[in-house]
Formats: sequence, structure tokens, C-alpha cells
Amino acid sequence: MNILILGCGRVGSTLARMMYRDGHNVTIIDLQSEAFRRLGAKFKGNRIVGNGIDEDVLRRAGIEQAEVFIAVTQGDNRNIMTAQIAQHVFSVPKVIARIYDPIRADRYRKMGITTLCTTTIASGLLRDYIATETWGLAKDYSKEYLELNV
Repeated sequence: MNILILGCGRVGSTLARMMYRDGHNVTIIDLQSEAFRRLGAKFKGNRIVGNGIDEDVLRRAGIEQAEVFIAVTQGDNRNIMTAQIAQHVFSVPKVIARIYDPIRADRYRKMGITTLCTTTIASGLLRDYIATETWGLAKDYSKEYLELNV
């Protein structure tokens, strides 16, 4: 599968390493070339320095062949804007945007964009843990993360 990730922070770099290790073709875009250090030496996917809002940067990253586009930068506006570009301009089949603001996440979800709101997910996990003393995770990826973080 051809996967394009915008944002090489903690989430983007971890996801890129996981998907690459699973055998997918992964390209990651970030504004800062220094961010790619998080990928480690084992990551052999593509790295593109540039602004994900720029359609030329997206083309250079291979968005026209992407089957999945994931926006996980620190900015809700950038994530939602690039998700809309990926979905409406380039017709990427699966588009996901991380949105911190629960109200915005819900609004964009209602507009047909898959959103991941880590704010509500973390709050729900904490609430559940307080009530049950168990985490609502099917699998704890912390060990896997440490193995990938080379």
C-alpha cells in the first residue's frame, strides 16, 4: 500500500516506521529536515521537506499514487486543509486527519473527513482507567515503539 504521512513528529515518525516495517511504501513530509532524525536508520521510505498544503510538494511526495493520506502535524488547520486537498483534489481513497479540538473534529467528521481526536480518546481512556483500573486498548504498543525507535 502507498501511504503518505504529513508530519514527522512523534506520531508521524512512529506510524511511518510501523507501516514501513509492515511492508508498505511510506513517504513522509515535514517542514523541517531535522524532524526525519526520528525515523532512525532502519527506515528506508521517502522523506520530503516541504509544506503539505502546497500541491506541488504533495505531487513530489506521490499523492497521485497514494492509497492512504494521514495528516498528523501539530496544527489542526494544516491537518484539515491538507486532508481536504487529499480527498477532494487528489481523490485519495483513505484520508485521516488528527484534530486536537473535539468540536472541530466532530464538524469535519460530519463533512465526510475521517478525524482522529486524540483529546477525546485520551480523556476516555483515562476515565475508563479510573473506573476499571484497566486500559481500553486492544494492544499496548509501547514495547513495539521502543523496538522501532532506533
